[in-house]
Amino acid sequence: MPRAMWNGAISFGLVTVPITLEPATESHDVHFRQVHLEDGGRVRYQKRCEIDGQVLAEDEIGKAYEVTKDQLIPITEDDLSGMPLPTARAVEVVAFIDAASVDPVSFGAGDYYARPKGEVAAKPYTLLRQALSRTDKVAVVKYALRGRERLGLLRPVGEALSIQGLHWGDEIRSPAELAPPETEVSEKEIKGALALMDSMAVEHLDDLGEALTDHYTEALTEVITAKAEHRAPAAPEGEEAESAPVVDLMAALEASVAKAKEARGESSGPATVHEMPKPKKKAAAKKTTTVKKAPAKKTAAKKTTRRRAS
Repeated sequence: MPRAMWNGAISFGLVTVPITLEPATESHDVHFRQVHLEDGGRVRYQKRCEIDGQVLAEDEIGKAYEVTKDQLIPITEDDLSGMPLPTARAVEVVAFIDAASVDPVSFGAGDYYARPKGEVAAKPYTLLRQALSRTDKVAVVKYALRGRERLGLLRPVGEALSIQGLHWGDEIRSPAELAPPETEVSEKEIKGALALMDSMAVEHLDDLGEALTDHYTEALTEVITAKAEHRAPAAPEGEEAESAPVVDLMAALEASVAKAKEARGESSGPATVHEMPKPKKKAAAKKTTTVKKAPAKKTAAKKTTRRRAS
């Protein structure tokens, strides 16, 4: 069972739910040790005092804030626990919002499960979980963990409650600086991209099956096992796809649709992108770019500007 990393309570109006926080994920990464290439000896990192050179144990090391290079202010655990911070021992619910309104780029600041602490927590914990389960809303919460106040979303996951850490707004870069030069694509090309998306759609993440396998860790484990057994690692299955510049975008889209259908076991007949009925004419929107006139016998295709992150 994962070790509890925080003890406190969820503060929900006048309702208090005693909880502990536990990690919601676990790592299956393969870790390496640094070694001396000449003799295979382990390379270790030791914490030494720069004044007397003494190697220090963890209980001999404290915290200090560096004002200048020569001035440090010692900060003890008592100093930190005594801070006038409402969220020091509470997960404070500050609002409820629609889950779909949260930009996924905000996630990634830690995922935790909130475990009810003791019998007294069972009823208010269940009440909050069931109430959230009946709506499309999640609770915006603030809490203090690992030396800083954090922002997160409290939501039901199965029979439990989880907290997904959020980045603060000033921690998220603006994507504007990453956008490519303004580029026009045709309506036909957009229809082709939508057809490809439809052919690759699944209902749930678990439907991806084999695609969810961590092949890198499998291959790395095979390399380590092979070296331990003094043999060559097994040859990889299949051939690595070669990347090439896209010359004909529509041809690439149609070929991709056909390949996706074939992978699903669907008909692998010619993949075509059908034109949708043309929309009724609307007043032309003001444009900042110059558009060339199409030949008189053809109707100019509606064009849309696509911006994508590089």
